[in-house]
Amino acid sequence: MKALITGGGGFLGTAIAKKLRARGDEVVSLNRGAYPHLAQLGVDVRQGDMCAEGVVQAAAEGCEVIFHVAARPGSWGSWDSFYQPNVVGTRRVLEACDHHGIGKLVYTSSPSVVHGEEDIEGADESLPYPEHYEAFYPQTKAIAEQEVMAANGSTLSTVSLRPHLIWGPDDNQLIPRIIDRARTGQLRLIGEPKLIDTIYVDNAADAHVAAADRLTPDSPVAGSVYFLSNDEPISSHDMINRIIGAAGLPPCTRVISARLARFAGGVFETAWKVLGRTDEPRMTRFVAAQLSTAHWYDISAAKRDLGYAPAVSIDEGLDRLKAWFDANPVST
Repeated sequence: MKALITGGGGFLGTAIAKKLRARGDEVVSLNRGAYPHLAQLGVDVRQGDMCAEGVVQAAAEGCEVIFHVAARPGSWGSWDSFYQPNVVGTRRVLEACDHHGIGKLVYTSSPSVVHGEEDIEGADESLPYPEHYEAFYPQTKAIAEQEVMAANGSTLSTVSLRPHLIWGPDDNQLIPRIIDRARTGQLRLIGEPKLIDTIYVDNAADAHVAAADRLTPDSPVAGSVYFLSNDEPISSHDMINRIIGAAGLPPCTRVISARLARFAGGVFETAWKVLGRTDEPRMTRFVAAQLSTAHWYDISAAKRDLGYAPAVSIDEGLDRLKAWFDANPVST
């Protein structure tokens, strides 16, 4: 098939592109920047702002499926800085599907769209959206997810995937932040150890490709959402220390209470607003909640409908991560 990946130059987008190219699919990637590594894979790389009218349409011409992976992540920034890429960008993708008669849309969502401030332990996809969000990222992703699901119909089949905490070699989001704080002595564990789900990047990519393959108007996949994980809930403290251990750094033993972390997040947010800063604060209330509550899910639906089975365990993934760090040492 011929597929368009929005954000194909990113961590997950690249992994999906590799899977598709390895089996002979034709791939177009729409990105804001240039990504030579995609061209080396044989990907047709397009540059442009997906929020601009006509940009996604031009990139999607001739495609049979769109993997809409691009998004603005993070816990800090203006409403518009999240709304434009996460909501308007998604609307441009839906417009492109309608314009070209593209029949399949695989949307990369986030479990944070259903996160409130309580522990989530073994929940399935019936978990409702919360009444309040602590950050614009999950709020705008929830709006986009609902619009993608509402677009499912006889001419366009849509599915929303919610991978939790994607990690692995070449990660440019989660792992670099953890390593940088560990390296500079700023890392703190928050609250009591709670179980969380994570997902190795190759497993997340496998699930996206499987969803596209099984997405037809008469399948249970159409119009559905799925939690995705490694299906190996692990202590948040343990996972953080295993990641920094893979980088050759000593374990973090400094712990602050969840209440103090939330208070600090509020202080940082107030200071950032007063100062007009747009960079990410050291702590926010959203991050404090994420790091101090349990988040693990029942992924039976993904196993049943997508045939999803995590191929890379946490242990194997950490071995791969260590090998990557051995080849790309962390400066101290």
